[in-house]
Amino acid sequence: MKALFIHQNFPGQFRHLAARLARQPGAEALAIGRDHAPGMNGVRLLRYRPHRGPHKETHPYVRTFEEGVLHGQQVLRMLLDLKHKGYRPDIIIGHPGWGETLYVKQAFPGVRLIHFCEYYYHTQGADAGFDPEFPLTPHGAAAISSRNAMHLLNLEQCDLAIAPTHWQRGLFPPIYHDKIQVIHEGIDIAGLGPDPAATLRLPNGKVLRAGEPVITYVARNLEPYRGFHRFMRALPAILRAHPACQVVIIGGDGVSYGSRPKDAPNWRTKLLRENPIDPERVHFLGKVSYGDYRRALQVSAVHVYLTYPFVLSWSLLEALASACMVVASDTAPVREAIRPGENGWLVDFFDGEALTGRVLQALAAPPEVAALRAAARRSAQAYSVEKGIGQYMEWIGRLCGESVGMPRGEEVSS
Repeated sequence: MKALFIHQNFPGQFRHLAARLARQPGAEALAIGRDHAPGMNGVRLLRYRPHRGPHKETHPYVRTFEEGVLHGQQVLRMLLDLKHKGYRPDIIIGHPGWGETLYVKQAFPGVRLIHFCEYYYHTQGADAGFDPEFPLTPHGAAAISSRNAMHLLNLEQCDLAIAPTHWQRGLFPPIYHDKIQVIHEGIDIAGLGPDPAATLRLPNGKVLRAGEPVITYVARNLEPYRGFHRFMRALPAILRAHPACQVVIIGGDGVSYGSRPKDAPNWRTKLLRENPIDPERVHFLGKVSYGDYRRALQVSAVHVYLTYPFVLSWSLLEALASACMVVASDTAPVREAIRPGENGWLVDFFDGEALTGRVLQALAAPPEVAALRAAARRSAQAYSVEKGIGQYMEWIGRLCGESVGMPRGEEVSS
C-alpha cells in the first residue's frame, strides 16, 4: 500500500501515523510539505514553494483563499509530475488548512482522500469575539466567514474527514457531520509520566526538583489565545501569597494565533511591563528541547493551561499524561479532557481571583491532589498514540478495501 501525506508543516499531526505506515511491511509512505517543513526520519519528503504570494490588489477577505489556491496549484504540479513518472498512491492523508489538497482529485480522481479537519471558523461561539479585550469588528467577522469557503471545498472533496475532538467536529456544518470521525492523533504517553526524582536546571543555574512549589505554564507562543495575559495578571497575587513558589514559563515570543500587541514587540514584553514580577522567581525559558519540556512537567506542582475556545493543545494532554495537577480554563474543548474534581480543576477564563485561588490551593497539596494527579495520568490513556493510530488504520483499511490494522502486540514508538 502506498500512502501519500500532504501537510504544510509535515509531519505535524501525522508524525506517529506516518512512522507506523513507513514501518509496515509492504507499505510505502511519501510526504509533501512546504520548503520549511521539518520532515522526519524514514519518510521521504518532497518540499514545495508557491511560485508567488497573493496579489496586493486582492480583496483582504479572500487573500487567504488566493494563498490557498497558490499552494494547491503548486502541489498539483508536483502530483502530476509524480503521476507522469508512474506513481499512484492508494490513500492520500492531508491537512487541508492551507490549500495544499484543493486539487489532488484532479491528479488522482479515484484515490481516496482523508482530510484532517482541524477548525471551521465562526464569528460567534468560538474563538472570535470570545475575549472582550479584543472585540471582533464587522470587517473582521466578514473576513472570518470568507475563510470558510476553502474549508467547504475541502469537505466536498474528501472521502473521509477527521477531527481531533467532538467540539471541533461540531464546529463544521451539520450536513457534513456524518462524514467526520472524531479521532485524536494521540500523544506519546509511554514517554511521559511522573518522576519523583526529576530535576530541571534553569538558565541561571538554579535547580528545581519534583516536590517543590513549582508552577508551570506552556504554550507554543506566549499570546492571549492561550490565556497568557490572564496568567500574567494573576501572577503578582500568587507570588505575594506564596513567597517560596517558582514559576516556569515555556513558549516563544512569536504569534501562532491572533496578532502582536500594538505597543510592544511581543506579548511577553508588554505584560511584563504591565505586571512587574521578580525575575529570580519567574523564569522564561523560551522554546526548549523536548527533554527539558518533559522535565518541567515532572517537577510541576501545578500546571496552568488557559485557552480561548479553540484547538486543543498537545501540551494539556501531555501534562495529564505526566500526572500534573492541572488548573485549566473552563472552555471548549478543554471540558472534553478535564473533568472537574476528577482529574483536574477548571476555572473561568476571565476570573483571575479563581485562578489564583486554585493555584494556591494546589500548591498547598491537600490530600485530593495526589488522587487528581493519578486520575490525570489514567485519563490520558484516552489520547494514546496506540488508540489514535489504531482508529486511523481501521479507516484507512475500510477506504482501501484491505486490512492494514496494527498487528496485535505491536507498539508505536514516538
